[in-house]
Amino acid sequence: MTYPPVFDGHNDWLTAREPTGPTGRSFLERRAEGHLDLPRGREGGFAGGLFAVMAPARPMVNPPSRQSARKRPPSARKASAPADFVATPFAPVDRRDAQDFVIQKMADLFSQEVESGGQLKVVRSVAELKRCLRAKTLAAVIHFEGAEPIDPDLDALVVFHRAGLRSLGIAWSRPNAFGHGVSFDFPGSPDCGPGLTDAGRALVRACNELGILIDVSHLNEKGFRDVAVTSDAPLVATHSCAHALCPAPRNLTDRQIDAISASGGLIGVNFHTGFLREDGRPDPDTPLTAIVRQIDYIAGRIGIEGVALGSDFDGATMPNALGDAAGLPRLMEALRAAGYTGSALRKIAHENWLRVLGRTWKPS
Repeated sequence: MTYPPVFDGHNDWLTAREPTGPTGRSFLERRAEGHLDLPRGREGGFAGGLFAVMAPARPMVNPPSRQSARKRPPSARKASAPADFVATPFAPVDRRDAQDFVIQKMADLFSQEVESGGQLKVVRSVAELKRCLRAKTLAAVIHFEGAEPIDPDLDALVVFHRAGLRSLGIAWSRPNAFGHGVSFDFPGSPDCGPGLTDAGRALVRACNELGILIDVSHLNEKGFRDVAVTSDAPLVATHSCAHALCPAPRNLTDRQIDAISASGGLIGVNFHTGFLREDGRPDPDTPLTAIVRQIDYIAGRIGIEGVALGSDFDGATMPNALGDAAGLPRLMEALRAAGYTGSALRKIAHENWLRVLGRTWKPS
């Protein structure tokens, strides 16, 4: 059976990519490691997505103690916390180090685009993305996972936008000059830490003006609320799941899901098994029905227009039943078996992304 092409909300191929050179991992060659490359993407119907760049994480020295269970919501306290699951606070990243890193990774992507001979294109507009979908050219959107490369005066934001930046997560799971991310503690609540700084709110307004999508994945709850009241664009969580089904701090509460819907936004469901399972374990022996269950929950709450895919390829533990990007038809089949056919399947696969990007990006 032929399934609609998939536009995916998140992959970490660029961040995970080895340095350039003879041993560097090429996107154009099929490899056994990782989840994504051009051959496996084509085999699985992966038509493109947001290619994330994140400055490397460093553990914090003398991190704060774990969040008290008494501060967690009842839904989180009911789950039993695996003994090996602890919060992993990460230290802030120097802006110059972050800038050097993302510039190198963007240069890597541009180099792969040239070497591909037209098979891969960095897209900067919805018109370009639609042309890629029609031509079966894999479309790459540059996404920063964390605003560490951006200076408080936002000069770098303008430069990176001119270079192709079209999506930005304000914070990864660590603090920066603009806001605070959530931990990876389990179970836990995203309601941890303060909201956006004054610079963070200015960053939101600047992204709106430039037409850069703002990703609320990894952002804490107070920061999420600040984005919601500051931004005039749809709220988007590029790679998150429902907290009601898996009480990980990275997942979205019902209140957040409702706010995303009210803005006309979108949730790209994450395939990471630790965000799918009720027990929060990153266990690859997790069925594809766990992804379908997340889609069912979100679509049941806010409608099919509010849900899409945000795999987290090359950055998370995938279900064995999926494996990698070549396994996407198996997920499409699981969705079809659950009753998602025709228009609904197209919306999940790529049409909802086209709608939200069309409302967010500026014509170029």
